[in-house]
Amino acid sequence: MNKAILIGRLTRDPELRTTPTGRNVCQFSVAVNRTYTNANGEREADFINCVVWDKQAENLVKYQKKGNQIAVEGRIQTRNYDDNNGKKVYVTEILASNISFLDTKGTSNGGSGFNSLPEPPMQEESTNVETVSVEKDPFEAFGDSIEISDNDLPF
Repeated sequence: MNKAILIGRLTRDPELRTTPTGRNVCQFSVAVNRTYTNANGEREADFINCVVWDKQAENLVKYQKKGNQIAVEGRIQTRNYDDNNGKKVYVTEILASNISFLDTKGTSNGGSGFNSLPEPPMQEESTNVETVSVEKDPFEAFGDSIEISDNDLPF
């Protein structure tokens, strides 16, 4: 099984490119925090290269920017090519099959889109609260007592 799931922040604004055959593609990098801190008490991150194609590439460029948090689901792929000097270059990246936006494009400083939403206005408390006093036992029609054995209790 080859499945990768990342949650991190975009390291730069995504840019859309089009292949000679007309397909849209976006190569981007996600900074993913490590779960531990280094010897200086600082949290380090890994920078994972990713690729997304077609409509998802268009949406990523349209709605996301550097610093926004996204979730990437896909598979790890490796490829190689010869550079201009004839040296073989190996590339490992995530081929994204699904991207979830955890921030909106308008979110600043990489804050969470959910936390940056305005709070709804508070409803005013009603001053016309009706109180009802209970003088009669509402359960008197059920008999004097209820018998429960220890076996009937779930705990």
